[in-house]
Amino acid sequence: MTNDLKRAGSIFVNGEYTCVLCRDDMIFTSKEKGIKPLIEFIDSGIDFKGFSAADTIVGRAAAFLYILMGVCSVYADVISEGAALLLRENEISFDYRVKTKEIHNRSNTGLCPMEEAVKNINEPQMALAAIRKRLAEIRE
Repeated sequence: MTNDLKRAGSIFVNGEYTCVLCRDDMIFTSKEKGIKPLIEFIDSGIDFKGFSAADTIVGRAAAFLYILMGVCSVYADVISEGAALLLRENEISFDYRVKTKEIHNRSNTGLCPMEEAVKNINEPQMALAAIRKRLAEIRE
């Protein structure tokens, strides 16, 4: 585990954040839920290549966004099997507390809407477009 990933994990646990990104002296945090922090980080225009991330839940949707961001390592409290596979295929190291088959929605009545949006997608840019489309639909 890299020093940046250890630091991200420590800040994540101690600060009650949902998402933490670290590289050297740079630290970015969020308390937003779901995929929102990652979309905001992407939209910020900041170059996150080489950062380490600690996140509450990492499903395939989040994994695609981390791939696009260029992070080098991820810690997740909960990670899905599909996310683990995507991270591994893209040579992003990862660690987790719990691995699950899939990520469910908040009411636990079905698949997470973001996971549903990327279910049949295998390309990060297409995943980002599908996630943005689903977010727009949810806001309507």
